[in-house]
Amino acid sequence: MEHCGQTPTRRELLTGVLRYVTLGALGAVGGSVFAKRRRLVQEGICINHGICRGCEIFKQCGLPLALSEKQVLTIMDDE
Repeated sequence: MEHCGQTPTRRELLTGVLRYVTLGALGAVGGSVFAKRRRLVQEGICINHGICRGCEIFKQCGLPLALSEKQVLTIMDDE
């Protein structure tokens, strides 16, 4: 363990560097996945492979398949 005023050993330094590199890589991957999903939604491409019911953005979706699914659900609720 690192104590106040002492320089870290080579092992501690390497462990710390690897920890933060891994954290940065995870952040970059998460950010790229988020950006890709957002871009696909803005381009009007389905992000859930056409399965509307389990989709997290179903209520806001304006794709033709989702609109017809919403219409069917509205008709079924009225009956």
